[in-house]
Amino acid sequence: MPDSIDLPFDAVLFDCDGVLVDSEAITNAVLRTMLHELGWAISAEDCFRLFVGRALRDEAPVIEAHTGFTVTDEWLGGFRKRRNDALALDLLPIPGAVAAAREIDRLYAGRLACASGADRHKVELQLTKVGLDTVFAGKIFSGMETPRSKPAPDVYLAAAAALGVDPARTAVVEDTPTGVRAGVAAGATVFGYCPPDSPSHNPPQTLLAAGATHIFTDMAALPALLTTG
Repeated sequence: MPDSIDLPFDAVLFDCDGVLVDSEAITNAVLRTMLHELGWAISAEDCFRLFVGRALRDEAPVIEAHTGFTVTDEWLGGFRKRRNDALALDLLPIPGAVAAAREIDRLYAGRLACASGADRHKVELQLTKVGLDTVFAGKIFSGMETPRSKPAPDVYLAAAAALGVDPARTAVVEDTPTGVRAGVAAGATVFGYCPPDSPSHNPPQTLLAAGATHIFTDMAALPALLTTG
């Protein structure tokens, strides 16, 4: 092992949105605009509460109940196009996430992965935009390519299997209760990221209630946390 460190986990599995990239506000703004266009005057707070951390396709009944509009593949495709254009223009990394991911990649000798509920194109676009594409090359997993999305554990189980590790010996880094539940269901130890005063993140008690074992507020602290467990 690098530096002969006795590591507490066999691999580290990262969520993407809200953990590696500061995308939630951008994506949420696009979705909210499109819901307004359908006649649903949803607030930014309610849009975040109802949709962040969830696959939009799974929330089609919620949209239909409030708008009377039948969510189609064409509408979802339009959302993804507008979302991707906004992300390509304005996306920034979570402060400290790039350095933390690179250090964890070194400490764990490449045994890390990005396991997101989003579609693969979005994940790859975002990681490339912030310079993490080489760190996670060949180790990107999309919940849209598994039988079930988060909060089911499928995407984390797929990532652990691809790395050849026991899911119970992995650390999962998440920022939403939906994602935390997915990590817990996979048997992982979940580290919940809760930066203070962030409108795009959940309070610590929400992630603890979902099953997170550890709470941290600064990405710069993550490498040390993942060497001590």
